[in-house]
Amino acid sequence: MEFILLGLTDDPMLEKVLFVVFLVIYLIMLAGNLCMIVLIKINSHLQTPMYFFLSHLFFVDICYSSNITPNMLYNFLSDQKTISYAGCFTQCLLFIALVITEFYILASMALDRYVTICSPLHCSTRMSKNICVCLVTVPYTFGFLNGLSQTLLTFHLSFCGSLEINRFYCTDPSLLMSACSDTYVKKMAMFIVAGFTLLSSLFIIRLSYVFIIASILRIHSAEGRNKDFSTCGSHLTTVTI
Repeated sequence: MEFILLGLTDDPMLEKVLFVVFLVIYLIMLAGNLCMIVLIKINSHLQTPMYFFLSHLFFVDICYSSNITPNMLYNFLSDQKTISYAGCFTQCLLFIALVITEFYILASMALDRYVTICSPLHCSTRMSKNICVCLVTVPYTFGFLNGLSQTLLTFHLSFCGSLEINRFYCTDPSLLMSACSDTYVKKMAMFIVAGFTLLSSLFIIRLSYVFIIASILRIHSAEGRNKDFSTCGSHLTTVTI
């Protein structure tokens, strides 16, 4: 069984233009993230928990984009804009798993910033290599298990009609619109997982920054406060975006 991806447009000329635009963006993203991962790996000065988490954030970004973009680019130049049942299943699984993983890696980075600023003397023990590995292993595992359970619930449904997906990739909401069977259980599971993931990861981040800001405000030196604020600025910007 195959699903039909309606994509962004039916105009053949516009499809070629979009192909070039998205190909350039994808290649830049791929090259930039891979270069950053290699740089962090080979530079001895970057062997710190912050850059360890950053390298995994770059890796998740590569997987996230590569899950959708290649098939989208192929469909821009193809007359048959379809995706196989297995391909759709894989896209849904990775889409959910990687989103959840990214949220919790950002939460792990907030914990690292908290330890670095609030307990600098204990940083090497509290953020040891084993702890850092655990703080990325848990998000990957939790994300994959949730992605798998959510995708199995989706594909347990019966699909009917034209099996058209009004997107350029497979996604739960579009698939639910093509389902013939009752979607109540799936929708509730999706709502619970999405709500828990968002609230718990943001809670960890916000709580960490409450302690970080309280610690920074106790610093008497303006230079010291500015240095600590700048350390957290990029992470806060990423979370906000």
